[in-house]
Order: sequence, then C-alpha cells, then structure tokens
Amino acid sequence: MRKGWVETTMFSQLFGKYLVEKNIISSADYQAAIERQLDVRVKLGTIAVAEGLLTEAQVEALNKLQMQFDKRFGDLAVEKGYLTQEQVQMLLKKQGNPYMQFLQVLLEQGKVNVSQMDAQLSAFQKEKGFSDADMTALKNEDFDALVSIFAFSSRPFVTELAGLVVRNLNRFVTRDFYIGQIRHVEQMKYRYLAGQRVAGDYILYMAFAEEEDNGGFTTLASAFAGEKFEQVNGDVYDAVCEFINCSNGLFASDVSSKGINLDMEPTFAYENQKLSGKVYALPIYIENHKLQLLIAVDSKVELGQKPYELDTEIREGSQNTENAKGTVLVVDDSKMSRKMLRTILEEEGYVVIAEAGNGEEGVEAYKKYHPTVVTLDITMPRLDGIGALKEIMAYDSSARVVMITAAGQQQKIIDALKLGAQKFITKPFEQSEVLATIHSLMK
Repeated sequence: MRKGWVETTMFSQLFGKYLVEKNIISSADYQAAIERQLDVRVKLGTIAVAEGLLTEAQVEALNKLQMQFDKRFGDLAVEKGYLTQEQVQMLLKKQGNPYMQFLQVLLEQGKVNVSQMDAQLSAFQKEKGFSDADMTALKNEDFDALVSIFAFSSRPFVTELAGLVVRNLNRFVTRDFYIGQIRHVEQMKYRYLAGQRVAGDYILYMAFAEEEDNGGFTTLASAFAGEKFEQVNGDVYDAVCEFINCSNGLFASDVSSKGINLDMEPTFAYENQKLSGKVYALPIYIENHKLQLLIAVDSKVELGQKPYELDTEIREGSQNTENAKGTVLVVDDSKMSRKMLRTILEEEGYVVIAEAGNGEEGVEAYKKYHPTVVTLDITMPRLDGIGALKEIMAYDSSARVVMITAAGQQQKIIDALKLGAQKFITKPFEQSEVLATIHSLMK
C-alpha cells in the first residue's frame, strides 16, 4: 500500500458521506474520522507479528500467496502450519469490528450522540434501500455479500468476477474504496480504458475505464506497482493491465476446476474513444477517484477504433558479464513484470542482458544475445510464449527456458514443458521461487 494512504471501510465511506450530505457532520469531521479510524484498525498479520506468532517474513510470504490463490490470510496461515484455528480466532477478535470502530470515532468527536446515531443509521438504511441483511454485510465488511448486493447480475460470472476484483483491491491496492450500484450500459465515452479479453468456452471482457481524467488510473497503478505516477502513460496502463491479468488468471484457474476452459489473451489499452456493446459497469471509488469496472460475457463489444501502442522494443541490458552468475533474457509484454524480474535477478548477481516485450522480439533477442536462461511470458502480443518457445528450441535445442504464467494456464504450461521448456514461474512473483528456478538452470 502506498505510504500516506488511509485505511477505511466501505461502510465508513458510504455512511460518513451520507452524514455530510445531511449536514450532520462537516467534511472536515468526516475526513478526521476516516483518519482516526486508521489508528483503531490493524491488519491480521500486524497483530500476529506483535503477538510473536509470526515473523515479518512469514507475513510477507502469506500476503503474496493471497494474490496467487485468492484466500483469506488466516486460512492460508493455518494451511501452511503457521497458526492454529484457535490462534486465528484470537487475532480476529483483536481486530475489532470496523462498523463499531467508525461509530466510536464519530461519537468521540462529540458531533452526535448515541440516539442521534441510531436515528441516522435507520434513515440511511431507508434512503439507500438496504435490507437488514444488507446492513449486516456492510457493518461486517462481508465482501462476498456486498458484491451480491451492489453487483448482482443474471449473466454468468459477472458478480463472481466483480467480487474477485473487489477482494484484490482490498488486499493489494487500498482499503480506501467503495463501490456503487452496477448498471447495464451499451455505450460509454471514456478518457482511458485498459483491460483484457478471455476466450474459450465463454468470451469475457474485463477492463477499467475512466470517463474523465480524475486520477483513478494513476491512483490504482501507483498502489499496485509501488511507485508514484503523476499522469497516465504506458507504465500506468501496464500496471492496471497486470492487476486485471492477475485477477483473470485466478478466475480462469477457479472455473477450470468446474470443467470450464478459458485462455487469457494479451491486454489492451485505449484513449479518448467510445465503447459500444452490452457491458456491465460497476462504479468503484478509490480515494474518491471514480473508475468503472467493465465486464461483458458473450457480448459483441467494440472497445474503440485505435488501441494505445505500448512500448515493446528490445532493450539491451548490461553487457558486463565478467563476474556474473549467468545471463538472463526477460521476455514479457508487461514492463512492470520485467522490472520486478530484473530487480530480483540483478540483486542476486545475475545479469539481465536484454528485455523484450513480445514473442517475436524475444526470439530475435535470443539469437542476438545468447543468454544462459530465457524467461518467456505465455500471454504476449504478436507471438505468444508458446510460439516463441517453438522458434527458440528450433534455433537452439539446448536452450534453457522458463515460462512465466498467471494462474489458470495449466494446459499451456503442460504444452510448454512438452516443447522443451524446463521450468515455469507463476505471477505474481515470489522472490525465493524465482531465484531457486533460475539457479537450478544455471548449474
């Protein structure tokens, strides 16, 4: 999470802004309450470290596994043998209830008393049309239930995909967001749009769109990539697309267990155009910056006329290999992924001799630089990882190839191993896995 961001809850934002609209509290009171809530709400991992039950390294490892497997922190800690169920329950009790914490802060401000708060809660529920079950879900921050309330759709997978994205935003981007009511649209003018098409037994589109330049894209990208972006550029599109790619991978992996086959295609980006087709749009407010999560299932969708061209040129790395443990060629259409791999490898003493942004350039770079090891992302434009692997193995049958894959691409991993790839690494990257894999091929 980006330094300076405030952790809050969907209930805090919806109810707090309602109180501002009704002139019960001021905007300054609301912001102060949000900031104060940060002091009374802590993450499960933080409590576990403070209690001496987990190390910081174990917490970091569990956070990475959460992104890969879409499971709760406590469930993963139990599966890995780090904690018992009893210890997890104890930690959960120490977290406190977010609903009660926010109300407590408002009461401490002295702007309202308990009876006024009860009356405002009832009025808020009535105006928003929430049932008692809806309010319970909001108070307990039950994302599965909340998504069913705000993102219900009769179309297959729409609600499920929306829920997955919301959980990943909560875990890996920020807690300072809330969602609006999903709606069905057939046209939308946008300033920025980035997403991915998934094909197979169904045709799915998932994208983020920003109708006006209000900072939504840069806010999401900055948090997910871990660096500050001031304006929308290729790096911002890349980070947004990687977030979507990881979410789609988790979804494809989940439905594959039900016998549904889906394959991810290269990501895309567009600027200042118009979308048309039957699409579901879910408003998401991240730090008050509005984005639209767009999901379409088996619909004819026209995203725009001309896509944004991302930089995919071959980039030469260091040629000083005298004291290197070995040389690596990194081939991935995501600049963010290439940068992460380069950092992990170079800190360990390997030399990234070159980078390439698609399969065609990857083959060209392999023939030019003759690396000890090449990493190939599976999903790339112009020539995917499988196609690039075939050409590299035809050129050099002794090539040492590592495939980079998102979750949900099991069949392509099998195909790649049959074609000659020796290893594979799953996104998001885990440093120990990357280094162990590369080291084994350098021997």
